[in-house]
Amino acid sequence: MSEGVISFYVQENYHDLVIEKPLHNAVEKTLAYGLVDDSPSVTVMITDDKHLQEMNQRYRGIDKPTDVLAFEMDFTDPDLDSRYLGDVVISYQQALKQAETRGHQVEEELQLLVVHGVLHLLGFDHDSPSGKEEMWSLQSQVLRDLGLTIEIEDI
Repeated sequence: MSEGVISFYVQENYHDLVIEKPLHNAVEKTLAYGLVDDSPSVTVMITDDKHLQEMNQRYRGIDKPTDVLAFEMDFTDPDLDSRYLGDVVISYQQALKQAETRGHQVEEELQLLVVHGVLHLLGFDHDSPSGKEEMWSLQSQVLRDLGLTIEIEDI
């Protein structure tokens, strides 16, 4: 198998506002925590509240926008000749609101949401106290490795 590919799709009206390199680093750092034995491919999409609300309704039955959704695929992509881990879909509007509320830059919030989404692709979840503790601990470690000092109570 070949090296995985990290793909980005940014909605046109956010294209000039999103810097891909820090997000790429966030994916790589999360995967580098020894959680996978290979180098899988991942797609990150930055879009708007409307798109996230539609997806949240369709796949989770919740009719409101959210900040990040993760869609685990985990199959071998014959075109890429690598394992395809899945998609992380982020609302730029939610990231901006949360960054303002939490007092940091939107670029940092986007990195947080990428790390969070990739952890979901890797099978982590926060639907139980122990799962949340494990996921938040790992998330904090990755964020520190990225040079971010974001402290998150809930996401």
